[in-house]
Parts: sequence; C-alpha cells; structure tokens
Amino acid sequence: MKVWELGEFGLIELIASIVGKPSKHDLILGIGDDTAAWRAEKSIQLGTTDILIQDVHFSLDTITWRDLGWKALAVNISDIAAMGGTPTYALVSLGLPQETEVDSVVELYRGLKEIAKQYKVAIVGGNISRARMVIVDVSMIGEAAKRLLTRSAASPGDQIAVTGYLGQSAAGLRMLKSGLKLDKKTATLLREAHLHPTPRVAEGQILVRYGVKVAIDLSDGLISDLSHICKASQVGAKIWTNKLPIHPSTRAAFKHEALELALSGGEDYELLFTAKSKLIDKVSSFMSIPVTVIGEIVSNHVGQIILVDKQGQTVKWSKRGWDHFKSPRRNKM
Repeated sequence: MKVWELGEFGLIELIASIVGKPSKHDLILGIGDDTAAWRAEKSIQLGTTDILIQDVHFSLDTITWRDLGWKALAVNISDIAAMGGTPTYALVSLGLPQETEVDSVVELYRGLKEIAKQYKVAIVGGNISRARMVIVDVSMIGEAAKRLLTRSAASPGDQIAVTGYLGQSAAGLRMLKSGLKLDKKTATLLREAHLHPTPRVAEGQILVRYGVKVAIDLSDGLISDLSHICKASQVGAKIWTNKLPIHPSTRAAFKHEALELALSGGEDYELLFTAKSKLIDKVSSFMSIPVTVIGEIVSNHVGQIILVDKQGQTVKWSKRGWDHFKSPRRNKM
C-alpha cells in the first residue's frame, strides 16, 4: 500500500498504533489532538509542530518571505489556541537552498518576530540545513491552566458553533493563484485572511474559562476538521448550510464557489466548538468577533457529517478538505 492510498489521517492513525500510548504518568494527551499535553509542576504544558514545504504548502510566487514567517508561526499558535492555552516558546528550523538570498531569510524572521511579539512568544532556537526547497519547521510550547479543550467530549444535543467567517482564506488563495482582479477592499480582505491568519488565542481561553469542553482549529476545512471531532467523540453531526458564516465579499467574488470554499477550503484558523445552546450564548457575549451556530451534534451517523439546506433537504457532498496524500491540489498558500 502506498501512503496516498492510506491518506494523511490514516497514516497518522497507523503511526499512533505503532507508538502506542506512552506510559509516562504525567502525559494527558498524545497523538490525535491539536497538541500533546502533559502535567508540569504548576500548569499543563502543550506541544505542537507544523512543517511548511515549498510547492506543497506555499509558493514563493504568491507569498512573500515576511508573510511566510508570519504564517509559519500563526498555524502553530492556532493549535495552542484550539486547546484553550497560551503560546510561550517556539523553535524554528529551516531547510534552505544554497542560492537563497540572505535578505530573504531576514525578511522571514521579521515576519516571525512580528507575530511572536503580538502573541508574546519567545523564539528560542531551532536548526538550519541545506535543502532542495525551502522548508520552515516550527515547534511550539504553550501552557494551560487546569482544563483543556479537546476533540473527544462532544455530546448529542450540543450545538456546533464557529468563530469568524469561513472560506476567506481559500478564496484568498484562489485570487492569488489565478491573478483575479477584485476591488481593493475585497482583495485586501481575502489576501489578509490567507496570508495573515489571526490565531484565536483569546477566544480559546474564553471557551475553556466558561466550561466549553470541545474545540478544534479549522486548518483542513470545516468538513474534515468536524469529522475529527465526530470520530474522537463517537458522534455524528448535522450542518445547516444556509447558516454558514460566509463574508459578503467572499460571496460576491465567488458566487458559485462560496459554499465549497466554506465547507472544504481550509486554512481559516477559526475555532469550531460544541456546547449547549445557553453556554454558546454566554461565551459569545464575551467575544469581540462573530460566533455563529451552524449545526448540532447527533447520536447517529457516527463519524459522519450530514449537510442540510434551508428547505431541510440533505445536500450530497463529496469534497472533504485537505489531505496531504489524497488531495490533488498543491500550494496551499
């Protein structure tokens, strides 16, 4: 069997079965959530890592070195946010072709420093190696108080909610790759959504503070990421497609593709979470960004997502989201 036949997430499950559950008594979460988590003396420590590879995750034709630095750190901060934690330290490793301009590396680190300063993250080390293409590999440590947001505690009757808007990042990518000319306001909105995602750290901490138990950050697409929650929690989900929060600018620029972008586009880095209706109302009142209820957790259809339109009719959908070995598309950034 080839890895493309098994797929990214099937491969992760296989690796997890080989590694097994570590016997260390202080480990809380291992492979399978947004971060690993273990008990420290006064807090819970979180660890995550993401690797960005040229012409797989990004193209230097559509992203600047400075934006690449920002995004490389942002995607890791977003994992910490999805657990309700605070990012603290980062290690940045680079693979670089010999012909890479020194000024490009300087710009990369300016982008890293810019977002690190905003989120009070210390860049404390890393590694540099020669490579055939540009590789940016970030490992991040964070911390949390007494509780975590996880993927495995969703219950039938929970409402499904999401912060912000869906599909903007994917719309931005399509705009950049196709050279589509849009009005300045729309172009800026979509470009920023794709190249400068905003990790929802404060929002994740609000969720965990008031008792929400389940969350995930939207990196691979709504359908794909919600499926992770359903599988981990052994539940199903129903999504009302007419309730999806799609920004008017995205809808206007991509009239016939807006639903696809929202469901399967990925890289929005918003928080998807589940809770009872009253609790969602409560946490929403403390957030400065929109929170939209888009569906509900159900006891049947375990591991599956059912899409329903405004007439109550089931919507057939085959496009899930990003999978490194199964997805035909490349150059996510």
